[in-house]
Amino acid sequence: MNDATNPTSRRAFLKDSGSIAGASALAGISLPYVHAAENNTIQIALVGCGGRGTGATENALGIKNGPIKLVAMADVSPQKLSDSHGRLRAKFASQMDVPQERQFIGFDAFAKAMDSLKAGDVVILATPPAFRWVHFRRAIDKGLNVFMEKPVSVDGPTTRRMIALGEEAGRKNLKVGVGLMIRHCRARQELLHRLRDGQIGDIVAMRGYRMGSGGGTAPVTPEGTSELLHQIRLFHAFLWASGGVFSDYYIHQIDELSWMKGAWPVEAMAIGGRHYRGNSVDQNFDVYSVQYTYPDGTRLFYDGRNMPGVHNEFASYVHGSKGSAVVTTSSHVPGRTRIYSGQNIPRWQTGQKEPAPENLVWAFPQPERSPYDWEWDDLIEAIRGDQPYNEVKRGAEASLVAVMGRFAAHTGQIVTFDQMLNHDHEFAPEVDQLTMDGPAPLRAAADGRYPVPQPGINKTREY
Repeated sequence: MNDATNPTSRRAFLKDSGSIAGASALAGISLPYVHAAENNTIQIALVGCGGRGTGATENALGIKNGPIKLVAMADVSPQKLSDSHGRLRAKFASQMDVPQERQFIGFDAFAKAMDSLKAGDVVILATPPAFRWVHFRRAIDKGLNVFMEKPVSVDGPTTRRMIALGEEAGRKNLKVGVGLMIRHCRARQELLHRLRDGQIGDIVAMRGYRMGSGGGTAPVTPEGTSELLHQIRLFHAFLWASGGVFSDYYIHQIDELSWMKGAWPVEAMAIGGRHYRGNSVDQNFDVYSVQYTYPDGTRLFYDGRNMPGVHNEFASYVHGSKGSAVVTTSSHVPGRTRIYSGQNIPRWQTGQKEPAPENLVWAFPQPERSPYDWEWDDLIEAIRGDQPYNEVKRGAEASLVAVMGRFAAHTGQIVTFDQMLNHDHEFAPEVDQLTMDGPAPLRAAADGRYPVPQPGINKTREY
């Protein structure tokens, strides 16, 4: 039996297999045995089989510090699950053990997938973030380690709930990773060390950009289609499901720059607007511009844009009293972090093999390993070594800071960190009760459209 009374419990076996000593974290916790597997194999269940969940599973199965196997999958969409299963099997057939009976569909599928694991295994939570607290609650009750995608919350109430759940997971010594992978990037870690060592002096301002050709749009729900499943499939379009493009896309640059600063902003002031989103019925703005203020008065200027035919930029920069630095050059990978004397940072050109030489002081050597891999290395190492590992509070706070900027733009008001954390509006308070044939938390008007933010008119809620 693989239970807490067995002196060679699964947690102890995992630690022994990694040659790391330490007390078992599962004393007193029941370890349900589900199906035969080698005791040192970490089993994984994937909950949310879209592109990001499938990608996270690929990263997990690619880790080389011990056997890992995918044994269960769950989604509300049979097509997404089927597509994900095929993609994963093409690359990792020997690490796949997901027969039809462990491919679960529906709003209760997450629970069935987790029931296929033993305590100490890992569940990947990669559904739209509205469901994160529901699924995390179940994982904690099952004694599972967790990898969850960002953002982990979309409003004040769900942020508070996630922080409390994170504390509970910590008390149970569960390992929890959050998909803000940039903090695991060795290049960015080296840059952080150099900034803290004073190589660009005091940080006086920061800039972040995610300006692309579009995103977060949705057509009117087709006739005969479930409104709820339509919204979940196009979750970036709806604030209840994802926090919109602001929370889901922009959180990375905001988080990585706050990390470099060593603080969270205390206030956000923003503007934004919808200009020509065509026939889309989504709730996003086309443009966002946010000024975040940190405790010492330093500002982060963040610009987001979702429009075709305009200048694209996906980057983040730090300006100091003695120089400047690049945190992200063009998308997440590779970061190509570097430091310059003065404030002139040459713009990165497509196809450029090395950073532009003008006033360059330091650049991280290329090529870089992907931070999507590093974050899984770090999580699995913590599980096998039974080391403390809990990123929930930081992930929830990063999610809240994104909510601050979005809320400030959508309402036209200045908002503080504390005000947002304690705000009472929860987009989908009954998300744990949704069913396949039930209504959506957000209902369309007669013309098929949904409410959009009206800054200065709706001042206390986003719609």
